[in-house]
Formats: sequence, C-alpha cells, structure tokens
Amino acid sequence: MTLTELKYIVAVARERHFGKAAEACFVSQPTLSVAIKKLEEELDCKLFERSANEVSITPLGEEIVRQAQSVLEQAAAIKEIAQRGKDPLGGALRLGIIYTIAPYLLPDLVRQVISRTPQMPLMLQENFTVKLLEMLRMGEIDCAIMAEPFPDTGLAVAALYDEPFMVAVPTNHPLAAQTSVTSEQLKAETLLLLGNGHCFRDHVLEVCPEFARFSSGAEGIRKSFEGSSLETIKHMVAAGMGITLVPQLSVPKSALSAKPKRAREDDPYVRYLPFDGDPPMRRVVLAWRRSFTRYEAIAALRNAIYACELPGVKRLS
Repeated sequence: MTLTELKYIVAVARERHFGKAAEACFVSQPTLSVAIKKLEEELDCKLFERSANEVSITPLGEEIVRQAQSVLEQAAAIKEIAQRGKDPLGGALRLGIIYTIAPYLLPDLVRQVISRTPQMPLMLQENFTVKLLEMLRMGEIDCAIMAEPFPDTGLAVAALYDEPFMVAVPTNHPLAAQTSVTSEQLKAETLLLLGNGHCFRDHVLEVCPEFARFSSGAEGIRKSFEGSSLETIKHMVAAGMGITLVPQLSVPKSALSAKPKRAREDDPYVRYLPFDGDPPMRRVVLAWRRSFTRYEAIAALRNAIYACELPGVKRLS
C-alpha cells in the first residue's frame, strides 16, 4: 500500500469517473486503474463498482476512502512540519483571542502581521478564556491572547500590556458632566455586565464587588443587566439602561480626546470617563504551550502586537 494508491482512490471517489480521476492525478487511466486493482487485491475487498456509465463506491470503500483522506492529510502535515523547521515563520500561526480583546486589537494586528511576516498568516479563533485554555492543551491552537488571571496550566506566558478601565455613561447622565469618576460613585448606579463566561465580567466585579450579589438571580435584575458583548453593552448604555466599565482599547479614539465637547459631538449617546486617581486595569498576556517549538513565530507575533497603536495602554516587555 502506498500514498500514491491512496491518492488515486480518493480521486476516484471524488470524481466518480476513472478518466477524470486520472487526469486530476496527472497519470494515464490504465496506470490509475492498475494501481487501484492492485490495492483492492491487497485489501481483498472491492472499493468501487464499475459500470459503463458510472463508478459507484461500495459501503466498505467509503470507510477506506475516509481513512485514506485522513492519512494523506497527516502526510501533508509532516511536510509542513519539516518546512517550518527550515523557516519557523513559514506556515500559519493558530491564534486564539478572548472576545473582549479581539474586536479592538485584531484589525491593527492582522495588518501588522501581513506587513511584517506575510509568510505567516494568522488562523484566528475567538472564544472564552476557559475554552482557549482547553484548545491550547489539546493542540488545537498554538497560542492565545488572554487577560490574567487564569488557572495555572503550565503554559509559557509573556506579558503584553496593562489596560486601564474607563466608565461609559449615557450623555444625559449626571456623571457625564464630570471629568472623572470614583469607584464610590458607581455604587449608586445600575451596572451593566457581560454574561457568565466572560473574564471581563469578573474584572468589573472586582472593581465593584458590591454588585456581585446582584449579578445572578432574579432579585438583582433591578441593579444589574447583562449583555452578550461589549458592543451590546455600549448600546444598552446609549439607551439609558445604566452604566458600565469598558477596557480602554474599546473606547472610540475621539472619546479619548482632551476636548470632551468634541467627543460628545462624535458620539452623542455615550460619554467615556476615566477613573479618578489610579484606574483599575487588566493585564493582557500571550500564552503558548512550552512544547511549542516555533519560538521565532511567537517573537514575531509579540513584535507585531507592540507595533500596534494601543492608545492609552502601558506596554510591557
């Protein structure tokens, strides 16, 4: 049994025609037919039913073809591994990223990666922290951008940046007239939260622990509401349903201007306010399996992240 013979039976199963399969494999039809007949004799089973007008695959043949396809994919993966050994930046990098970072970092990051390492395209997976950790462990992704803290799973971790939180309020809210807010002032407000599973929800409750008792169960519906994404939460703020905390990268650039009036003209429904004094923040990190051997790819990704604009965050090296 050879990989060439497996390629032939996959081609016939796909084309349902010996002539077309031979053409797709760049061989003559007699060569393909002889190779398939030889494989059938070796396996002692019939893979295809031949008639004057069509070729059909037997039930047992369908199982064998599926396995043959898997073997061919694994063989191709071996070549990719060898190629990556010659050029660690050659080939795709499978990157996971949490929901509350992806929309605000990826547009700039993808442009930077394309510009710097076009031979290393990013295959992106957006998910919750707990799911990304599982995917890292199973080898389904190569690395992930997440926010600390998360369970210690023996991963290699590199800090990227510390990101402050800001408060989003409706423009007609009394707090909107201020230049900053305090955590104490938030206690009297209706707080909008992300749903369970988002680590940013836990970060917000660390800043405002008094809302933890309202964040689950029907009795808390008067004091907190939940949204599925930060952008949904912002729309809820604009509708006057309450206030929320957001990471600074999610804030429109115009709202970070030193001129509040201009920001309010650009976004007439939501005002973004900094915290008075030292703001609460989250640490964003890049994590990967210690067994992952493409160190140059990780370094290239970190450099691409540092090349992003990242307004208002504290970069870490």
